[in-house]
Amino acid sequence: MPTHQTRSSSHRDSAERPLPGHGLFDYRAITQRADYHWPGGRRLAVYIGFNLEHFAFGEGLGANLGPVSPQPDVLNYAWREYGNRVGAWRCLELFDQLGLATGTLLNTALYDHCPELVAACAARGDELIAHGHTNAERQAEMDADAERQLLLDCRARIARESGVAPAGWLSPWISESLATPHLLAATGYGYTLNWCHDDQPVRMHTDAGPLWSIPYPQEMNDIPMVMARQMDAKDFAQVLIDNFDEMLEQSRVQPLVMGIALHPYIVGQPYRLRHLRRALQHIARARDAGRIWWTTPGAIASHMQEIQPHGHA
Repeated sequence: MPTHQTRSSSHRDSAERPLPGHGLFDYRAITQRADYHWPGGRRLAVYIGFNLEHFAFGEGLGANLGPVSPQPDVLNYAWREYGNRVGAWRCLELFDQLGLATGTLLNTALYDHCPELVAACAARGDELIAHGHTNAERQAEMDADAERQLLLDCRARIARESGVAPAGWLSPWISESLATPHLLAATGYGYTLNWCHDDQPVRMHTDAGPLWSIPYPQEMNDIPMVMARQMDAKDFAQVLIDNFDEMLEQSRVQPLVMGIALHPYIVGQPYRLRHLRRALQHIARARDAGRIWWTTPGAIASHMQEIQPHGHA
């Protein structure tokens, strides 16, 4: 009998024990939040996160088209490099045709590798967002001092090269340490794109002050959809259209954010670009009709800070 009681008590305690948490924000259902509007009274904010990335040759991480080979892995390195040499330029042509500004997610190694590509984005008026130095490294593998220095160096490099310090950050491979949000706030960043937990901006509470989390997609994203799930380009385009149409309808009740994450070595391939064109034309027509706010992550963060200076989790 005593043994049975001990086991019951143990089971009860384990069922009541809170799980470890992050402490950055509380749970709040999207149906139980204060209402607000985007500029112009619009209800759906849409942006492109345009990932410009550079990978070390012969070492480190990288997305893979084919089986990983011993380094130097020429096949996969060259496939990724197509994005900087060709795919990104074709994407910029499409964005220009449709009048779409983007949030350019930028590895600072591109300033050494192909500075003219970064300059072209800056000349379009795109927001430059820090995205590490190279996508061949992950922050979770760094100690706190190295990570802090990376955040500082990337912010300083973009400010020096392009004339404006980035307000936001996306970690390569969405890789964080436990300290990342706190270090971002401490080193001058106003928002992060690392978290995909919501369709509205969420104000994080860090040891160094507030940090906005702006929704960044892992579904409306060509890497997990096209590469991991092996989705055809025409199907990915339809996913973008369907997601947009559904969120536009949902936004009648709550203001929402839809991000589209693109990598030019993937969507910059001609046959995929053809289908991306169809999806973006669909969204641009809604923008032209005044039904959405086409914007950038930084503009979303600034608007939230203006209307909710103390935030709602």
